[in-house]
Amino acid sequence: MFDYFAALPHTAQAFIATLFTWGVTALGAAAVFLFKRMNKTALDAMLGFAAGVMTAASYFSLLAPAASQAEELGMNVPLTLLAGFLGGGALLMMGGALWRRVSGRGGGRRSAMLVASITLHNIPEGLSVGVAFGSLAYGIPGATLASAAMLALGIGLQNFPEGLAVSVPLRRDGASRARAFFAGQLSGAVEPLAGVVGAALVLSVRQLLPYMLSFAAGAMIYVAVAELVPESQRDGRGELMAFATLAGFALMMAMDVGLG
Repeated sequence: MFDYFAALPHTAQAFIATLFTWGVTALGAAAVFLFKRMNKTALDAMLGFAAGVMTAASYFSLLAPAASQAEELGMNVPLTLLAGFLGGGALLMMGGALWRRVSGRGGGRRSAMLVASITLHNIPEGLSVGVAFGSLAYGIPGATLASAAMLALGIGLQNFPEGLAVSVPLRRDGASRARAFFAGQLSGAVEPLAGVVGAALVLSVRQLLPYMLSFAAGAMIYVAVAELVPESQRDGRGELMAFATLAGFALMMAMDVGLG
């Protein structure tokens, strides 16, 4: 099956990978049918592990290939990476600022904005997966099928609590289980489209690749630093969650270095 997947066009690979990340979002949202409460330690460890995977991916799978590609294309490597990296972080920062402006409002508007903000947050994640798979076409160092798949896995892991974070508050506010699940999985539905767009763009315009790889890296680091790591350590198990982050980083690093 892996050989079949490897032989697919890179846009198809990106689509399948982001269907997986959407599916994990839906799985998290489906917890409203199964549990009244989820084990917080397990969720925190999942977030910490995902932060490690995404931090390692931001360098080994995104920034390092971006630098190599920018140099090959005769571009200014530091400026290219700086523009893309800060651009990715800035987009998510603006989305977070928008969320903070409306998070104090109650009722249905609050629920709608919760879904909207997580959906906005998922667009760069889908793009990141698409860019990782699209970059495989150029055979640049660090861009491997294994690293792209691991990036999708890391994003999928952190999507599980996101689906849960949408569906559970909606259920708590009185929504039916079906409605809470639908809204939770809907927040991840944008990722397959974003993944295909990201892959198609880098395949069509090679000069965009260094910018988009570094953009994706900035988005990944922002998510890890601003959301995943702080959220994973809120309940006083900082040492354990730090180790989960190290484990995620180590696994992604080993996959990239060993299989790259």
